[in-house]
Amino acid sequence: MASVSMAPASGLREHSGNTVGVDRLPAELNDMKIGGDNEVEATIVDGNGTETGHIIVTTVGGKNGQPKQTISYMAERIVGNGSFGVVFQAKCLETGETVAIKKVLQDKRYKNRELQTMRLLDHPNVVSLKHCFVSTTVKDELYLNLVLEYVPETVHRVIKHYNKINQRMPLIYVKLYFYQICRALAYIHNSIGVCHRDIKPQNLLVNPHTHQLKLCDFGSAKVLVKGEPNISYICSRYYRAPELIFGATEYTTAIDIWSAGCVLAELLLGQPLFPGESGVDQLVEIIKVLGTPTREEIKCMNPNYTEFKFPQIKAHPWHKIFHKRMPPEAVDLVSRLLQYSPNLRSSAIEALIHPFFDELRDPNTRLPNGRFLPPLFNFKPHELKGVPADVLVKLIPEHARKQCAFLGL
Repeated sequence: MASVSMAPASGLREHSGNTVGVDRLPAELNDMKIGGDNEVEATIVDGNGTETGHIIVTTVGGKNGQPKQTISYMAERIVGNGSFGVVFQAKCLETGETVAIKKVLQDKRYKNRELQTMRLLDHPNVVSLKHCFVSTTVKDELYLNLVLEYVPETVHRVIKHYNKINQRMPLIYVKLYFYQICRALAYIHNSIGVCHRDIKPQNLLVNPHTHQLKLCDFGSAKVLVKGEPNISYICSRYYRAPELIFGATEYTTAIDIWSAGCVLAELLLGQPLFPGESGVDQLVEIIKVLGTPTREEIKCMNPNYTEFKFPQIKAHPWHKIFHKRMPPEAVDLVSRLLQYSPNLRSSAIEALIHPFFDELRDPNTRLPNGRFLPPLFNFKPHELKGVPADVLVKLIPEHARKQCAFLGL
């Protein structure tokens, strides 16, 4: 799972015996709920004395007449680390199901924004939250544990694989992955009103058998409210939108679109398009490709920067950045996403209907191994809220319209 993270319960002293102790559920968090009565108390039982050998026993339910249900997880290995905490792979001992558990230090004074966001999400291209539990250590540190569906690969590792064998990723996979990225963004931006703020290949999970993609790690996600300032030091450097580098605090979900454009370019090139070594160098890398932003473009990004002087550099033509055999539709889509002016970038829905994805809408298209594509058109009504009829006709191919009968197309 790469950048979501969680580690097995720590801070428990090892003893020579097998049991360690109980992580108590703080009284003030007794009413923590996940979409129902899924609040849980965790007991940590020492396994083989290693960090990933703990068994975590949680209790779900037990309110409103519901029977209590015990779920036990064996923490198997750490799959991600970060400033937020750790993610580990675990197995449910009752069902044999593999899950990812993201463990983050929780400030008792505040609600956890990631949990609040995850509770809202329900989409085939977004990693799903199964339940959560809180636990404390002997030092009385409070941890929130998010139990998530486990997806074995990341787009980052897939890109690295193709680099290692000195090959370009087959274009069908680029289309497939990027379509699902755009669909996830269309959903979180339009249906939920959430900006992810850390779109990068490490946060895009892939099932290597079905090639279904899921967006993960909502640790930086936020509902952006017009007129309310936000921090500009957000998003991983290579994928950071120029308005963030310019220090903008009133940005929009267009920062995710910029990041997505960087991911598309990386899928096509096999390496990051803007590999800046610092915040300022990041801007230099962008200017080398897009040219010096005009006064008007700078004003669109951050009005406070209009008096700054930049060296005048001409834009590098997009078609020269990619190899000669690159389909023009691919280059065109990159150019529509990577615009200085946030309001000129394509929205996620607009990207979905781009001709680059026409092959995915062909009912005869198959994966290289002959298998069917993962579900791409199983839209729910709330996903298409406010989408104009002419866009819907392009978005949902005729052969898939039975899945969206509610639209009356």
